[in-house]
Formats: sequence, structure tokens, C-alpha cells
Amino acid sequence: MHLRIHGYLAFVVGICITVWICLFVADAQEQNLRANFQRDTDKIARDTSVRLQTYFDTLLSIKGVYAVNEGVSRAEFSRYVRELRLAERYPGFQAIQFVRAVQDQALPGYVAAVRVDTSLLPEGYPQFAVHPVALRQQHFIIEYNEPMAGNENAFGLDLATLAPHRRALEMGRDSGAIVATERITLVQDASGQPGFVARAPVYRHTRLETVEQRRAALIGFVAIVFRVNNLMREVIDSPLLAHMTIQIHDGGYLRDDNVMPPSVDNLMYDSAGKLGSGERSAPLPGLTAQATLSVGERRWHMQFEGHAGTRYNSGATRVAMIAAAGTLISALIAMLLVASQRNRALAEQLRRDITERQKAEAALVHTKQGLERSLDELATQKANAELAHRDLTLVLATLKQAQTNLITSEKMASLGALVAGIAHELNTPIGNSLLTATALSDMVNEFEQKLGDGGIKKSALDAHLRDARTACAIIAGSLGRAAELITSFKQVAVDQTSGQRRHFQLAGVVRDVLATYAAQLRRASCEVVLAVPEALEFDSYPGSVSQVLSNLINNAMLHAFEGRSSGTIRIQAEALDGERVQFEFRDDGVGMSARTLHQIFDPFFTTKMGQGGSGLGMNIVYNIVTGVLRGTIAIQSEPGQGTVVILVLPLAAPGREGEGEDEAVADLPLLPGG
Repeated sequence: MHLRIHGYLAFVVGICITVWICLFVADAQEQNLRANFQRDTDKIARDTSVRLQTYFDTLLSIKGVYAVNEGVSRAEFSRYVRELRLAERYPGFQAIQFVRAVQDQALPGYVAAVRVDTSLLPEGYPQFAVHPVALRQQHFIIEYNEPMAGNENAFGLDLATLAPHRRALEMGRDSGAIVATERITLVQDASGQPGFVARAPVYRHTRLETVEQRRAALIGFVAIVFRVNNLMREVIDSPLLAHMTIQIHDGGYLRDDNVMPPSVDNLMYDSAGKLGSGERSAPLPGLTAQATLSVGERRWHMQFEGHAGTRYNSGATRVAMIAAAGTLISALIAMLLVASQRNRALAEQLRRDITERQKAEAALVHTKQGLERSLDELATQKANAELAHRDLTLVLATLKQAQTNLITSEKMASLGALVAGIAHELNTPIGNSLLTATALSDMVNEFEQKLGDGGIKKSALDAHLRDARTACAIIAGSLGRAAELITSFKQVAVDQTSGQRRHFQLAGVVRDVLATYAAQLRRASCEVVLAVPEALEFDSYPGSVSQVLSNLINNAMLHAFEGRSSGTIRIQAEALDGERVQFEFRDDGVGMSARTLHQIFDPFFTTKMGQGGSGLGMNIVYNIVTGVLRGTIAIQSEPGQGTVVILVLPLAAPGREGEGEDEAVADLPLLPGG
């Protein structure tokens, strides 16, 4: 009975601990679930705001065209919109329009002018008509549509006859700001999807300080037409919609005190399907959120609901497994405790039993012999392990030596490329100097001949002096250019071969390296944009900095611009504080996949094996940045979005004065990590 009481007590204590763990895990799971949901909703709201701002910035750029030239023709408007390539870059809009403000008395002349407008189509628009017909003091007529295909119904539409459009137009006219309409059904959209239009007013070049002045100076409006479903499909990741329901309601204009409550009438977007239809599954507890956006002087209310699934898992299964495991463990502990008590009772009997004691002693002797045999086997395994350790040490030393040799070969190959580039660059100024010197010699001989034939005229003497002065200037300029190239090459070559530490200006080292690569960059049609302040002075290893920049340039020309006729490299630097500098190397090339980015620093990893890639370029960059320069390196890249290499370097590199780069590189780890 006493043994059972201890077992029951142990079981109850285990159950209590299990319940506490389940509650703790459930609470942590719920907090993590809400944090993930909040992060997703914040991203969607932020992406929606950013994408709308991008479209509105495009609208302002079109407005800027009219600010430069009030008389923009239909062909100029069409060409400018097509050059923006919005349909390729941001396909979430329906059309871009220009709305003309026309007084009623000028309406017949305006219609006639549009019909004979042949700036875009040779036949003009003979069927153009304003619709619907209405008597108003002022008309707002859609004059341009880009693209016209699919938007023919909107061509010639008088927005002044439509109350939602008219109010937005008048507000934009009086304020000068971009104003969006309420939820509307687009005349050019037969599907009946909700849409809205954002418009920016265009004025004549005059004073616009008062409402009256803006009304008098109004020319019209530039507009972007949206279908909300298309816009949100561009913003929201499709897989996320399987776990979340999103609704957007129009809350009215910001200047209105009365906020419109959410209803089917002002529902702009419903990710669950057709607006306001169908049954909606209940969200998980706590997975609801709201956000308010300002869209063209209007409020948009975004409502989010998270639903059960793989992304938002309540964790009930995990809690149930923990509860089951805790119950089982508690039961086992109780059973073990009861068994232990019984074993102790049996041990008392065994101690009193001499026969059993003798058997126990015999078992101990047998166990001792087994342990001795085990110790002998362990000694043998230890000897084998020590032998294997020596072999691995020799292999590691060999690999380190091979890495050092490969790094040296890579540096010499880079220096060889510098020599080839500088030789190509020197060929032009030296050739110009030789040609000019030869021409100057011929002019001198001709001058001597004329002088020996009986004199020379002053005009001929002046011409000879002028030509000689020009030739001297050409020779001096060409030789000066050659001297600059040789100086840059000499400084880069000395830095990369000596590895000595010294004070240097980062801008000067970057320019020297770029000078040595001028020929390769020019052949590749690669433009380099340099934004490095002159005041950034380092106490570090310029050779290592040059080697890193050389490898990044080579890597960009070999990988980034494959299949492209030209490219752009941007090199910039800025001081983070008094001790560090952020150095960015950015290209607009083809970018890298996630797998390539993960393995970019691995030694001997290259996507160009057998095509000029050694697989050590970025490995050397990593080793030099982290080992010699004592900085950090990070790479950001996506396919088709280019690559950004970000270095954070100390202005004064840690280490002893006079420490060589080769010595520092020798101490680097064989594998920097992928």
C-alpha cells in the first residue's frame, strides 16, 4: 500500500508539470501565430501603399510633361506613356488618360478639332463625339486613352455628367492635389469589377495661389484608371490568399467628417471571390487586423482575417502530443518508482541469502573481465584514431598550401589582366605621340628646305610655329596621359604585390583600379558610376582593397552581364561613423538565384567552370575582407534584379604595423563558410 501511494504521488506531479508545459507551449504558439499574422498584414498594407505611390509618382511625371509644354499633342502623349513601359513594369492599371476641361461655348470647335487630329492616326477620329450629351457650363472630356484598345467606350466620355467623377475633378481642380474617385464601375470594363480613377490637375503657366486662379488656369487632368482586383493581384502573393481573407472598403474623402462604415456598397476588393457573395469561414481567434491607407485624398480601410491552415496553425496537435507524451512519461515514472521500491525489498532478501551473494560475486568477476577486454579495445581504437588524426593533419596542411597557391595564382592572373589592360591603354597615347613626332620631323625638314632655297615668308614661319606648337601640345598631352596610366598601374601593382599597410585615400585607390580596367570595361560597354568621397582616408592595406575591387569587377564582367550588350556598375561609399565605412558595389546585371547566392563564398564554386571561372574569386574576396581588412561582407541579389555587394570596413585595420597581406592570408581558414 505504501508503494502505491508513492506511485500515485509521482503520477500526479508529472501530470501537473505536463499541464503547465502544455499551457506554456499553447501560449507561445498563439503569440508566434499572431506575430506572423501581424507581419503578413503589415507587409500587404505597406506593399499596397508603396505600389499606389509608384503609380501616383508616374502620374506626376506625366503632369510634369504638361508643365514643360502646355500643347502636348496626342502623338507626344502616346509616345511618352509608351516609353514609361508601365504595362510591362506595373500591369495593375487599366488605362492612362488625359481629360480636357472645355467650356460649353467652345464645345463644337473642340469636337471638330479632335475629329481632324491626325497626329497619331492618318485618318483622324471622324466618329468622335461627346457622350452623354448634356448642357453644362463646363465639360470634362476624356481626350486621350493609352492604350486605346479595350478603352474605346471611355473615349469622348463627359465626366461632368457623372456625379462621383465630377466631385473628384472639382476637388482636384481647386486643391491642385491628386484626387481619387469612390468605387465606380468602369465604362470600358464589361466584367463589372470595382475600379477607381486617380487624377492630377494640369494648369497653364500662371499664378496658382488661390482657388479662383487655379480654376481659371485649368487645362485638364492626367489620370490613371485602375481595376482594384488587378491592382491587388499585383501586390499580394497568391499563396498567401489560401490562408488569409482581405477586404478593402472605401471610407470616403479625408476632408469629410463622416467616415463611411464598411458595407457591400463601398466594398472595393474581396479576396474570397465575388464581392459580398458566398459564405465566409470564421477566422482563427485573435487573427483579425485592420489598416487605413490614404489613397488620393480618400480613406481605404483594409480588413484582414487569418484562417486555419499550414501557415496559421493553432498548434493544437503539438499540444496534444506533448500532453500524451507527458502523461505516458508520468505513468512510466510512477511505475519505475514502484518497481524501484520493490527491488529494494528484494535486495534486502538477497543480502541475507548467501547463495545469491556468491552468484552476484561471480557475476561481478565476469563483468570485470568484460570491462578489461573493453578497455583493451578502447586502447586499440585510440591508437587508430591518433593515426587517422595525423593523416588528416597532413591532408589539411596540404589543402591549406594548395589554397595559398591558388590565391597567389588568382592574384597573379589579376595582375596579368592589369598589365594587358594598361598595355592596351598605353598603345593609344604613345602611338599618337609617335605619329605627331614623325609629322613634326617632316615639318622641320620641309621648313629647312624652304629656308635653304632662298628665304621664307613671315606667314609661312607663323604657320610653321603654329603647327609645331600644336604638335608639341599633342605630344605633351598624350605622354601625360601615358604617365597617368603608368602611375595608376604602378600604384596598383605595387599595392597588390607588396601587401604593405599605409595611409591612403579610398577614392584614389578606386580610380587607380578603374584606370587599369578601362579597356575591358569599354569593350564590354560597361558604364561605371563612381560616388566615393575624397575625404575617406584609410590606415589599412590598399593592395587588399585593390584585389577585392578587381575581383568584383572581373566577377561582374564574367557573370553579371552575360547575354547583354551593356551594363552599369555603381561604386559608392559613405562613412557610417568615425571608425567604419560602408562600401557598395552594385550592378544591374542578371542577378543570382537563391542557391547560387547561398554558395557564392564556397571555394571552387562557379557557374562558369571551364569557361573562364576558377571558383576562387568571391572566396578570395571573403577571405581578404574578413581576414586582412577585418571587415564584413554581405550580398543581396535576385534573378533579373542585379547584385549588390556591401562591405563594412574599419578606417584603421586592426593588426601590427608592417604586417603583410600574404602573412595575413596564410592564417585564414581553409573554408570561410558557404
